[in-house]
Amino acid sequence: MSSQPLVTHVYTADPSAHVFNGKLYIYPSHDIDAGIEDNDHGDQYAMNDYHVFSIPTLSSVPASAPEVTDHGVVLSQSAVPWVSKQLWAPDCAYSPKTGKYYLYFPARDKDGVFRVGAAVGDKPEGPFEPDPEPIKGSYSIDPACFVDDDGEAYLYFGGIWGGQLQCWSSGSFDRSKFDSMEATEGDALFPRVAKLNADMRSIDGEVMHVALLGADGKPIPAHDHEKRFFEAAWLHKYKGIYYFSYSTGDTHLLAYATGDSPLGPFTYRGTILEPVLGWTTHHSIVEFEGRWWLFHHDASLSGGKNHLRCVKVREIFYTEKGEIKLEK
Repeated sequence: MSSQPLVTHVYTADPSAHVFNGKLYIYPSHDIDAGIEDNDHGDQYAMNDYHVFSIPTLSSVPASAPEVTDHGVVLSQSAVPWVSKQLWAPDCAYSPKTGKYYLYFPARDKDGVFRVGAAVGDKPEGPFEPDPEPIKGSYSIDPACFVDDDGEAYLYFGGIWGGQLQCWSSGSFDRSKFDSMEATEGDALFPRVAKLNADMRSIDGEVMHVALLGADGKPIPAHDHEKRFFEAAWLHKYKGIYYFSYSTGDTHLLAYATGDSPLGPFTYRGTILEPVLGWTTHHSIVEFEGRWWLFHHDASLSGGKNHLRCVKVREIFYTEKGEIKLEK
């Protein structure tokens, strides 16, 4: 079942959905047409600001589209001194320790290296004031912040190919590995996770690898493109189990793995969503009004242009074994 776009007056992608104060908020990328031809480095994704959208209820879905409010631009590239270009997929989190909201976003710095920045706001709809420098120790793309039941916060990030994760395999940035995209043998690259300090804008300790394992307990191999991590990390919790979901990139799947700790390891469980119209796939999963929802995107609004996408939503379900399904 293909749902209708939630937003049609601007192009949106990479939706991070959260429930704050009884209302659902979406923090997506804002796609624009920069006139750049498609390439494997993702230069055509030249986004330069963020909008926030809110939805009071999803009770009408799937029969009809919900009411969506656009709260306008909440952060622009011009407001972030360290950024050179490409405000890619963001996320937002609320800290009960500070009472503030934090927008996390990836962008290229002045040297062309992707970093993760943070911006703070008093309300979930923004606006957000960015820190003058990126989060120390951060790199690559697609930040996703998970705040556990005990108030501890974890920041997940990483993406290969244009996301540059392959450049950090030695622990420091190696520009020569940018064009290699990824390994063709051995273990696939793992996404990253870091525990955040109470200020939500700095890393507590070291950046760690998120181990993604197959059913045999071994790391997913690099050649298995239907299971290996590509980008779009997301973590949610269901009945005490941590679900780590992600995009497989060039096989265009949304996959998931489960574990007993927010730090992993996570064991591969299956696929959530098959390929959609357009090259990329990126998502979030959230509980709202007693139902579970998958927010994702495709390129249907633009007739299939990979860099001009639209956010959609559909309900998901869990089996008794904790498997994620699109139908009951």
